[in-house]
Amino acid sequence: MGSITNIVDIDSELATQTPQEILQYALENHDNIAISFSGAEDVVLIDMAHKLGKDLQVFSLDTGRLHAETYRFIEQVRKHYNIDIDVVYPEASRVEKLVKEKGLFSFYDGDHKECCGIRKIAPLRKQLLTVDAWITGQRRDQSPGTRAAVPVMQDDKAFARPDDKLTKFNPLANWTSKQVWDYIRENNVPYNELHDKGFISIGCEPCTRPTGPGQHEREGRWWWEEATLKECGLHAVNIQK
Repeated sequence: MGSITNIVDIDSELATQTPQEILQYALENHDNIAISFSGAEDVVLIDMAHKLGKDLQVFSLDTGRLHAETYRFIEQVRKHYNIDIDVVYPEASRVEKLVKEKGLFSFYDGDHKECCGIRKIAPLRKQLLTVDAWITGQRRDQSPGTRAAVPVMQDDKAFARPDDKLTKFNPLANWTSKQVWDYIRENNVPYNELHDKGFISIGCEPCTRPTGPGQHEREGRWWWEEATLKECGLHAVNIQK
């Protein structure tokens, strides 16, 4: 990338590159970098990194409410690539307090943000304090309301350490769902068996359902809430306030 140092300039340069080239740039320029793994896109990135011969830190958030199929999927990926997956859990005392005060399904009566904040955001924040950069499988076409302008590379102010920077890479930002699944099939990449049951975007079991014909993939998440704001907070930087 020559003398380019500004993140916006680097993003502009990387935006014309392939996901593999973006991934290679990220891994070569950041020693302490990790991928957040949960879905099909993330495994595509793990597969690409594996083929590049790059070692990659991988972590996955276990909210305690995942589908049984998702737990099997995590283990399948671990064995398939012979990698360590750092499974990150929420703080038990906070989960216990929420359940005791509001029950197991409080999100149906309001919104999902409090539960996600405890089970996903807090553990993610703690995990990201240990790295200088992270990689996600976000795509621009995943959500019309929150991901349409996702850059390939960005300064993640939402999760950065105080007075420090955290760089976030989204190598698949320009890819479509079809490109992801073409890659999965062509390269025999493991995927969550729930995809064969009509699930497209997969999160916690109580908050995820299959999508019907013509529905956007994020409509299967938090379906009782406003359709254009389908984020749990992991990618809070996407939502402009």
